[in-house]
Amino acid sequence: MKKVLAVLLALTLVMAMFAGCGSKPAESAAPAESGSTAPADSSSAAPAEKPLKVALIYSGFLGDKSFNDSAHEGALKAVEDFGIELKEMESKEPTEWESNFVAMAADGYDLVIGVSTQFQEIMAKHCPEFPNTKFALIDGVVDGNNIVSSTFAQNEGSFLAGAAAAMFTTKTDISGVNADKTIGWVGGMDIPVLHDFFVGYEQGAKYIDPDIKILQAFAGTFNDPLKGKELTIAQYSQGADVVMNVASGTGTGILEAAKEQGKFAIGVDLNQDGVYPGSILTSMLKRVDQGTYLAIESVIKGTFEGGKTTYLDISNGGVGLTDMSTMKTALGDKFPQDILDKIVELEAKVKSGEIKVNAYEGFGRN
Repeated sequence: MKKVLAVLLALTLVMAMFAGCGSKPAESAAPAESGSTAPADSSSAAPAEKPLKVALIYSGFLGDKSFNDSAHEGALKAVEDFGIELKEMESKEPTEWESNFVAMAADGYDLVIGVSTQFQEIMAKHCPEFPNTKFALIDGVVDGNNIVSSTFAQNEGSFLAGAAAAMFTTKTDISGVNADKTIGWVGGMDIPVLHDFFVGYEQGAKYIDPDIKILQAFAGTFNDPLKGKELTIAQYSQGADVVMNVASGTGTGILEAAKEQGKFAIGVDLNQDGVYPGSILTSMLKRVDQGTYLAIESVIKGTFEGGKTTYLDISNGGVGLTDMSTMKTALGDKFPQDILDKIVELEAKVKSGEIKVNAYEGFGRN
């Protein structure tokens, strides 16, 4: 009997020990990774750093192969390089631009970027309401201690484009080029920044030929390819054989018109030479991608400085022309190498200051 009581007492003590162990927090049984000095207990590990949340607000749509797509490329590079969390808002109506912008600022994004000069007034109005949020404006300037801005010397890039167009319109041995000394230019909305494009385009063309005729038209929108196409065809009917596109989404119609009419166009913002190979002489590169990337990088690296404006021009690679390699391939022996050689010469003169490119009122480095 004593032996039975002893066994029962031992069993009772063992069960009590197991009950006591069950009331303690469970410890992680997973071993630390090879080479790690961190303890197995996850409660002592530092919390993972949250990715930077960045929102891009567009005054139009992606897929324009131009301004918006360029900003998108810069943001995607930042995703790849820095692991940011990215949100992009597209819209057509001006009333939506403001509501989208405010929504992203109120939703806790660390950096909100207005991708267009169209956000200038919106940001001036609303950025002070969110003092703990950082903002960036692409293609315009807004003062504020939580805002950085980037502007471009589109007049300088357009100077080169105008010079190229003026030279190309004399190459009558190329099919589609007529004897008229006439070139064209079609813009999206009639806004100051597009006038800065035209000022440079006109100066570049007249630098080559003071008597050249330059046709100009505005579509009144950045989102109507059909309107862009109609205006371009109208300029071809008036003697132009090359038309510069400065119209974002509307510009896809400009490029299409060149292809369908057997004429030529000049692309804008991104390299559009390959959209219709052999129909696009060159593209005026406006490095919106670079402006977008630099704004994000400044927050990542802690160099964000409110009230600062970054100016991107020919000297720092912010604007320029493509190398015309697509057109060179399309034309073969008929490619006018003298145009490309002259553009290289003119670019050097603009960089050195020997050629001063005019700017529309309110634009330029200062």
